[in-house]
Amino acid sequence: MLLLAVDTATPAVTAALHDGTSVVAASSSVDARRHGELLLPAVDRVLAEAGVKLDAVTAVVAGVGPGPYTGLRVGLVTATTFGSALGVPVHGLCTLDGLAYASGLEGPFVVATDARRKEVYWARYASPRERIAEPAVDRPADIADQVAGLPAVGAGGLLYPETFPDTRGPEHVSAAALASLAAEKLAAGEDFLPPLPLYLRRPDAQVPKNYKVVTPK
Repeated sequence: MLLLAVDTATPAVTAALHDGTSVVAASSSVDARRHGELLLPAVDRVLAEAGVKLDAVTAVVAGVGPGPYTGLRVGLVTATTFGSALGVPVHGLCTLDGLAYASGLEGPFVVATDARRKEVYWARYASPRERIAEPAVDRPADIADQVAGLPAVGAGGLLYPETFPDTRGPEHVSAAALASLAAEKLAAGEDFLPPLPLYLRRPDAQVPKNYKVVTPK
């Protein structure tokens, strides 16, 4: 087994390879404006580090978000294209689940990432492998009572310390964590999400309401 994992749902552009036992190569960089430019070179780096070609990959793992529209679709389109070209399955994982898994925290905690517009994408967890609510997007002040007293993981917590005073790492998701989580789930026969984007809200760019369609005569 050789899993290729990618995620572009946060400012991190990240890729990793997992052989079913451990991560054999990983690459991450943080640049919220260059997902499309950085992802394929990251994949090339992990393949070169592992000393394998792309056709050695037996499955692709993709972080499905939640995340901003433009960045998120870069990773998902890349993952599904690889899956189609190689004829291998593409497994979706919630990006917040990857952060929870990497945190190693025991007991109740929250994962929160930056959703822009002064909001966070967030979810509550009972353990690194157990999410207890569906991901949501909210203003931090509106969920203060729900997350009070809980440690937080992720960049969203760092941005809003008044709501998340006890924020811990990691700040951004890593494909290495997603790949390790996916390997555990595959070994246990657990289900995955489809490789479809989890947006939770409409994209920032929209057609103007009074847009006038001009057709040739």
